[in-house]
Amino acid sequence: MSNTKKIALMSTLVLLLAVTAIFNFVLAGTRTATADVGKTDVNYFTTYRANRTATRNEEFVQLDSIISAYATDSAEYREAVEEKQKMVSIMEDELVMESIIRTLGFSDVAVSIGNSSDNINVFVNTNELSEENITKIFYAFEVEHQIREGNIIIMPVYAES
Repeated sequence: MSNTKKIALMSTLVLLLAVTAIFNFVLAGTRTATADVGKTDVNYFTTYRANRTATRNEEFVQLDSIISAYATDSAEYREAVEEKQKMVSIMEDELVMESIIRTLGFSDVAVSIGNSSDNINVFVNTNELSEENITKIFYAFEVEHQIREGNIIIMPVYAES
């Protein structure tokens, strides 16, 4: 093989290698950006629940320290026990309502019931809510908690599943 053919062959191989590297870089960058966007959306409900649980665990630790620091007949002790029982009740209500709303056909939902207020926030995995779906959610609260009117806010949060 002559030198010219060797140089032409090597130049072609180097050019193909460069084109392959460019395509690899472009396609890998596109795939990573798409995966990151999807990951953020998909993890919204998981992240919300994790943050809610972490916050409540801190509150339970504080209440437990008050409960252990005071005598059982003190006002502080009774208030801490009542607050802890109220938090447990709210957690149970949220879990039940999330399960009920999921059975209405939503792939994921997060319910947040206010501890010191009457506010109830419902985050539903959908890109838009129809009147029928809103009515179903309100009806679920009415049946389960006898809440007919109140501060129930239903918000669509689209997260791909």
